[in-house]
Amino acid sequence: MPEHLLSVEHLSVDFVSDQGISHALKDISFSVREREVVAIVGESGSGKSVTSLSVLRLLDTPPAKYKSGKILFAGSDDGSDILRQPASALRKLRGNKISMVFQEPMTSLNPLFTCGDQVAEAIILHQQKSKKEAKAMAIDLFKKVQLPEPEKIFYRYPHEISGGQKQRVMIAIAISCRPALLIADEPTTALDVTVQKSILQLIKTLQAERNISVIFISHDLGLVGEIADRIIVMYKGAIVEQGSAKSIFENPQHPYTRALLACRPSLHPRGERLPVVSDFMEVDAGGAVITKDPGILPVRPTRPATSYSLNDTPSPGKAQAPALLEAHDLHVWFPVKKSPGGKAQEYFKAVNGVSFDIRKGETMGLVGESGCGKTTLGRSLLRLIEPASGRIVFNGGDILGLKTEELRKKRKDMQIIFQDPFSSLNPRLTVGDAIDEAMKVHGIGERKQERTEMIMDLLKKVGLLPGHYHHYPHQFSGGQRQRIGIARALALTPSFIICDESVSALDVSVQAQVLNLLNDLKKAFGFSLLFISHDLSVVRYISDRMLVMRNGKIEESGDAEEIYNNPQQEYTRKLIAAIPSIRR
Repeated sequence: MPEHLLSVEHLSVDFVSDQGISHALKDISFSVREREVVAIVGESGSGKSVTSLSVLRLLDTPPAKYKSGKILFAGSDDGSDILRQPASALRKLRGNKISMVFQEPMTSLNPLFTCGDQVAEAIILHQQKSKKEAKAMAIDLFKKVQLPEPEKIFYRYPHEISGGQKQRVMIAIAISCRPALLIADEPTTALDVTVQKSILQLIKTLQAERNISVIFISHDLGLVGEIADRIIVMYKGAIVEQGSAKSIFENPQHPYTRALLACRPSLHPRGERLPVVSDFMEVDAGGAVITKDPGILPVRPTRPATSYSLNDTPSPGKAQAPALLEAHDLHVWFPVKKSPGGKAQEYFKAVNGVSFDIRKGETMGLVGESGCGKTTLGRSLLRLIEPASGRIVFNGGDILGLKTEELRKKRKDMQIIFQDPFSSLNPRLTVGDAIDEAMKVHGIGERKQERTEMIMDLLKKVGLLPGHYHHYPHQFSGGQRQRIGIARALALTPSFIICDESVSALDVSVQAQVLNLLNDLKKAFGFSLLFISHDLSVVRYISDRMLVMRNGKIEESGDAEEIYNNPQQEYTRKLIAAIPSIRR
């Protein structure tokens, strides 16, 4: 049995502020063996990122306080406790012996330096190589992490490459000094499923080739099944379960682990209510976990059966309902090259000849990788982006023919829920005022008091409290902010709503709550929905019909379950194959 490379013993971390003391980590202990991949899994706020940052002592002190414990790393010069090593020893350790890939590469990479210079800098700093040697090594690393045209990417800036490519640059920096331990903190969050799978395969390949150990942090238990040897499950700063990946998946012991496994949409028939954490457990006032028996076990196959269940059968009413929205030969082109006189000479065809319809009461899924044109298509339907040509018919009327004032009135009936609710909410307005503003503009409710009562009732409908009316956006969690975005869209009683990647960055359990909420609200309000996502399993779960988009065109369309079970196009099969499976 390989010896332990890293041992964390009884670690407790507090954060001290004017509001009091927050216990971020509560007496956690675990180890990482040589050449082992250990996954740390939990929802936002569980303590997994605090754990990884503590290993490199990257937490600011204050406000952080290492209350107790030891972090022993066998690869350090003397093997002593990292928490008690001087700054000079930490500098030798960071990057050289232990490296980290952070969650958001755009904020981790310096926008003022080329990708190549940032990798070369790490090589020069830790290995005392010349600039010429460092450049050659950086390009070789770019080849190892499978970046296209590595010599060209060496000279590109972070904003000039895709999200998946930026993550590969970060991995190149992390492995540049051949560390013994690589920490990957949510390295695939919000990436396309195909890019996500390639990053997982890359980390696993590099781990095997270089004999390194890996700590892989994620909120998705299904995802880590693709890479982990052992899994550690964290909940509210404590480790609630740990063991081999096989034992965690086949026989989870803690109700929280069972909840994380069960809430994945790929495990459930279309439209069936998704289980959430509260179905499996609750925490009493003293912090003790009370186990529930929901009668739901995560044992359904990841791929649904080819025959329909009762819930899977397409609704005859929806299939025969009249079209609410129709797009005919829609084009959205962006000029990328202009003549000296300013005339466009070359275009990027983001949406290129797309036609489809959405029926009344129907959910239409729109799936594809980043850059395929799905967000541009969604926004062009509302004329937030002006189409170059084509027709958009909504409720029998031509949208493209409307003048500004007519379009403003029409938008009351056509709403959008954005991917990032925080950036779409005004930080200076309370939640109630933000919703009230939209209602006032469109003449809903004659008096302020009447609108306030309507908003408080709406907040209850989306699972918030009436008192949240007076709170500001920064006082809410990501899932709560997404509910606010849904409430704001519903406040105008629209018949058509676009959800643009509205669950892609959420914890899997919060994602399940939001998907359940959307299904409930659709039944209550009867609106039609265009649901945009890069995750085909989520689109399959919530949609009646599905559009698969690639390079500005519709690659495949039809009943969501039919496409998921029997895809006709190679691209669709590729998207399905990239969905993480919880089966070992």
